[in-house]
Amino acid sequence: MSGTTLDLETYMKTDDLACRISNQWITWNNQRQFWMKDKEEIQRYIFATDTTKTSNSMLPWSNKTTIPKLCQIRDNLFANYMATMFPKNKNIIWEGSSKVDEAKSKAIESYMTWVVDRPEFYAEMSKLVLDYIDYGNCFAIPEWFDKRSGESDAKAAISYVGPRIRRINPMDIVFDPTAITFAEAPKVIRSIISIGEVKELLDRVTNRDRKETQELYDYLFDIRKNARAYPGETITKDVIYDIAGFTSFRNYLDSNNVEILTFYGDIYNQEKDTFERNQIVKVIDRHRVLSQEDNPSFFGTAPIYHVGWRIRPDNLWAMGPLDNLVGLQYRIDHIENMKADCWDLTRYPVFKVKGYVQDFDWSPGEKIFIGDDGDVELLAPDPGVLQANTEIAVLEQKMEEMAGSPKEAMGFRTPGEKTKYEVQRLENAASRIFQNKTSQYERNFAEPIYNGMLELARRYMDDSVIRIFDSEFKVADFRTLTPEDITGNGRIKPMAARHFAEQSQLVQDLNAFFGSAVGADPLVLVHFSGQKIARMFERLLDIEEQEIVSPYIRISEQADMQMMSQVANEQSQMAATTPSGMGNDYDINSANTMVQGAGPEGPGGQEGPPPTG
Repeated sequence: MSGTTLDLETYMKTDDLACRISNQWITWNNQRQFWMKDKEEIQRYIFATDTTKTSNSMLPWSNKTTIPKLCQIRDNLFANYMATMFPKNKNIIWEGSSKVDEAKSKAIESYMTWVVDRPEFYAEMSKLVLDYIDYGNCFAIPEWFDKRSGESDAKAAISYVGPRIRRINPMDIVFDPTAITFAEAPKVIRSIISIGEVKELLDRVTNRDRKETQELYDYLFDIRKNARAYPGETITKDVIYDIAGFTSFRNYLDSNNVEILTFYGDIYNQEKDTFERNQIVKVIDRHRVLSQEDNPSFFGTAPIYHVGWRIRPDNLWAMGPLDNLVGLQYRIDHIENMKADCWDLTRYPVFKVKGYVQDFDWSPGEKIFIGDDGDVELLAPDPGVLQANTEIAVLEQKMEEMAGSPKEAMGFRTPGEKTKYEVQRLENAASRIFQNKTSQYERNFAEPIYNGMLELARRYMDDSVIRIFDSEFKVADFRTLTPEDITGNGRIKPMAARHFAEQSQLVQDLNAFFGSAVGADPLVLVHFSGQKIARMFERLLDIEEQEIVSPYIRISEQADMQMMSQVANEQSQMAATTPSGMGNDYDINSANTMVQGAGPEGPGGQEGPPPTG
């Protein structure tokens, strides 16, 4: 110490490995500074309410309107991606490597359908799809979720125990962008937790004994106590302690937050002169190793998954659909505010006053008194600028198409008379970019994440009871699964996005086939199963939950209809032959006469003949 200034470097006990990992974080983070600034600008445009919140704030216009076109494209892409990649019926299939593994498909598919058919899974996937649109990159890691510890049996029975996904903020992960693949690239994840969570984390670390764990916690607590004991600024010349989100390292230590850098990859241990593969190292406060362990994943790589929207050949940081649309958004706001200013000048024009003119108010019927050689002239702008709406509409259409979201996907038809199937063909052709990006997300991200969750279940699952719905018999069953039931060589494949365009095309082809002369030929139709075709249309039209298809249901319905029709006919005949109930004192002619309006006195008011027996 010197005066009121505290030099924390005299109190720190640094680890060489921790400092090397921290330096690597700083290096990779500095390499993406331009990328981070671009993403910050996009976020400003997405959530902007006027141009003062964007880079358009310096424009010399009195109007500050922003047309939220980027936000609209983002919402449109998000709605279409979610509807395509995560339909109501989860299409998850298991492909085994052998007959033994293939025999477990029912159990594995049922278990994974139960895992992904949860609200928290859908909520986390929604955030990842937004990252896919906003940042062009999304990252996730599967984790095991179990909150039964310390709970009663009743609470434990209703608690979810199983794998789930956790989103990683693209701003909180760095890696070597020049690596061949993301799986092979070493990576570091930054997270902020509380000091209490550090205590709980240290208790779960398995490669430290109790004494070493307590000593590390006491050290972390003491360094914060020393920083708070002195009001002076913390002196440190090393940029390694410049933690993002805090004004200084002293400010960081004064808070109740703790930064943890988690490294995944291979490490060269200089002290032991050994090369350690596939390690997980946690660094706390940028200078101490919290834990180091072998990666337990069966896949042999870090369980972190990534997908990019527009892939760069030599850079793992991909572009997003909104990146190169910022300039067009800038142009739209520029034209809109320029047009609004010109409109204001047209309604409230500038005056050119020549010579002596008395003061006057600009209003209808106002008299202006001018002296010799005096004159007042309105300086109105060219009214042709008010036609800028056409240019804005053209720019908005370009932005839609460049983002891979054609107008057909939004529900608007292009000009021209077309039949139903012509519209489907045009939509399929116009949505190539959209279909490619959804399939890319599914193949490169959703499929590895599902397999990572299944791998976690194989390692940590005990006997679990899951709900299985049989779509054929329309009943729900509850089945107990063991780790052996879901253990096999193969892979999980989500098929929702890949079947999205195929379903539309298949429905179109089937309708054209059965409506043609070939489909109407009885010699051809005799080879097609009616039940299977009905089941196929039920799946294609996504109406399985409505229970429309049932074997031979039309025959039983027709039989019921004929039976009810026959009963109705019998009731009608019986009613026609049943007496009117007026007794035997009158004959039928007399009854008919009374029905026709002739009273008992006869047609002319005379008394009629006496009744017969």
